[in-house]
Amino acid sequence: MNNIKRILLALLASALLWGCSTDRDHLLKVYNWSDYLDLSLIEEFEQWYEEQTGEPVKVIYQTFDVNETMLSKIEKGHEDFDVVCPSDYIIERMLEGDMLLPISKEFGDTPNYIDDNLSPYIRDCFSKFRTNGLDANDYAVGYMWGTTGILYNAKYVSDEEASSWDILRNPKFADKIFIKDSARDVFSQIILFLHRDDIVSGKVTMDELMLDSSDAALSEVEGFMKQVKPLVAGWEADFGKDQMVQERGWISLNWSGDGVWAMEEAAEAGVDLRYALPKEGFTVWFDGWVIPKYARNTKAASYWINFMSRPDNVIRNVEETGYVSASGAPEVMEAFIDEEFEPLDLTYFFGPQADSIRTNPVLYPDRADIENSTMEHDWGERTPDLIAMWSRVKGENANAMTAIVIGAVFLFVLVFAVYRRMARNKKKSHRRR
Repeated sequence: MNNIKRILLALLASALLWGCSTDRDHLLKVYNWSDYLDLSLIEEFEQWYEEQTGEPVKVIYQTFDVNETMLSKIEKGHEDFDVVCPSDYIIERMLEGDMLLPISKEFGDTPNYIDDNLSPYIRDCFSKFRTNGLDANDYAVGYMWGTTGILYNAKYVSDEEASSWDILRNPKFADKIFIKDSARDVFSQIILFLHRDDIVSGKVTMDELMLDSSDAALSEVEGFMKQVKPLVAGWEADFGKDQMVQERGWISLNWSGDGVWAMEEAAEAGVDLRYALPKEGFTVWFDGWVIPKYARNTKAASYWINFMSRPDNVIRNVEETGYVSASGAPEVMEAFIDEEFEPLDLTYFFGPQADSIRTNPVLYPDRADIENSTMEHDWGERTPDLIAMWSRVKGENANAMTAIVIGAVFLFVLVFAVYRRMARNKKKSHRRR
């Protein structure tokens, strides 16, 4: 028998022994985004949980890359995941569809890190979810968050030009614009721009616009985006930030995490990339921990969420993933103070002691900026109409840049598939999926 067969048989035997000796009550099944956790915390949680409860637990950790993939496994497959980490609109959809269980905060002698540290801003945003009368804060705990704005090259684009969503249809930037291939995120920004005068006059609020899924609203955004389409170099999910770093693009509708990553990479190459939050308004996004209705170890799930809310673990996850935590703990604020930046009013996020904090404004916007934001909502039965509009905007034919990028990516996958299996790239993406 060769060595490979011996190893396989040993692994199979271990799996069988584990399956026979482990009660489901001592398993915790976690379903999270890829590259969204300091994985060394998993083993530490297992040890910590036993210390706190006197009970052993083994974490089964799995990852996903699309919200809807995760949701389908729970909604249609009735998968018994104990704790998952969906995005805001999916949390809303799961609450409306009665797919979540309340999170217990009874931890005995263990501190309640959830309630002690969650940012009041995040808590307030979660309370705005449409949830059939339920308080989303009883069913979800914020994990990471960010904004949607404009990443731009200061060599070719002025700060004034980047201060408005109208830049996306400026012919001056033809073939230098990248747009996120995300119907929901694009719609939300453009509907704010198109109703900017109504917002100023008080005729409508930004929050009300986020709830407008009417045919008229879809038509308005579709009309605007069809003006943008001839100028677009590519509709992208991830490669846009690389194109910006390489100066193949000058403007990108992007997420704050991707923006920071691109700005840091570009600075090393002498490229001045900046990130702007347009004056007409913009959206914020959130991901949060929830316990699905088919969970079988809700106790360990609640303890997992509590453990991940502990400030030292929050800081480790932020440093590992590059995203911004929903924690408003003083230790978190202190960890990310950077004297390079001008003071910001972050009282909305960290409390009254944070009226003059030096940190990166792309990650933590100033109060004046955040007051010009709103949050997206689930479209429910209108989702297919949103997707259909987006398909019409993009059309069937990719432009030249898109074709080139697709070809390059395909070639890259063929050449480096084996290498990528052997040596995982350690540089993290900061994007929201």
